[in-house]
Amino acid sequence: MILEMKVPSPGESITEVEIAEWLVADGDYVEKDQAIAEVDSDKATLELPAEASGTITFKAEEGDAVAVGAIVCLIDTSAAKPEGGDTTSAKEEKKEEAPKKEAPKATPSETKTYATGTASPAAKKILDEKGMDAKSVSGTGKDGRITKDDAVNAVPSMGTPTSGNRGSSHSKMSMLRRKVAERLVEAKNTTAMLTTFNEVDMSPIFALRKQYKEDFKAKHGVSLGFMSFFSLAVVRALKMYPAVNSMIDGKQMLTYDFVDISIAVSGPKGLMVPVIRNAENLSFRGVESEVKRLAIRARDGKITVDEMTGGTFTISNGGVFGSMLSTPIINPPQSGILGMHNIVERPVAIDGKVEIRPIMFVALSYDHRIIDGKESVGFLVAVKEALENPAELLMDNDVKRALEM
Repeated sequence: MILEMKVPSPGESITEVEIAEWLVADGDYVEKDQAIAEVDSDKATLELPAEASGTITFKAEEGDAVAVGAIVCLIDTSAAKPEGGDTTSAKEEKKEEAPKKEAPKATPSETKTYATGTASPAAKKILDEKGMDAKSVSGTGKDGRITKDDAVNAVPSMGTPTSGNRGSSHSKMSMLRRKVAERLVEAKNTTAMLTTFNEVDMSPIFALRKQYKEDFKAKHGVSLGFMSFFSLAVVRALKMYPAVNSMIDGKQMLTYDFVDISIAVSGPKGLMVPVIRNAENLSFRGVESEVKRLAIRARDGKITVDEMTGGTFTISNGGVFGSMLSTPIINPPQSGILGMHNIVERPVAIDGKVEIRPIMFVALSYDHRIIDGKESVGFLVAVKEALENPAELLMDNDVKRALEM
């Protein structure tokens, strides 16, 4: 019996996928539920499992865009499994090292040609200092050998020296990467994006983490990181400034009474933005557990489209890569994104005295069409206030209770 495997729908609004990689070879025997291919949609990379056991025949090549519902391969379920269960694919066989070929011995004429254009050690040193290739110099020595005088008298050609590698290569962008590029351009072209900045003294959070991080991890099995403080500070600020938690819907402004925070994480296929649902109902433990769960799923390529769909506000942490300051781009159709950056000890004025404090620059990019300057600046100040006074504003002056929940 020949089973036609069709591309399943990975999520609402997705009409096609791209065959990123076949994990088996054409003609292999595959087992039911075995991952046979990785497919890219415009939101995620997903594995395609075999629907039955049998011999597989491809109907699409790597890099092909295939419509949802189209036949991607055939599986002959009547085929017998190879004896001994050996289903080593041709892909794996290709990885075996090819036998090395002996280099042909040089003939006398070839030896003479090789000597032509070679440089003496002293000449080579001079040419290297000039950034010149020996092949560009005519030698006056025996058999065309470049002498020291030849190297001294050689004049470098105008422009950049060409002795280094100047190669280039092309690689196809994945559907996910192309979609990200389209959305970034769309955000720049269709929103009135503006960015406002502030700085946060991270000393209070450093002190809390130093005092409670070991107990927190022992009790909950997750680390007490910065993301929970920032997420809960954003939840508080969005309640104070609901316009930042809004989107444009046609000619209307759609404002949400819940907070779904998109968090930008780096995955094997590039940047992904999974969503923490109803962050307003989560504790510090809840946020950290969800961040860890989503980050692991993104890293392992198991994140689903549903887990990256939606979101009313985004937090992006460029600080993990060493970024000091940036202007993050809005994630449409959202109207705001908060950019976190690296923490650096800087001299600051405290009560008329100069002190060294761990400072983070933060940036809020927002859609000026529905968010005014007063609201955007007020929102960022509210985030700053909560981060600089977390015990009172995020923990209701009961730190132990807040971290035990």
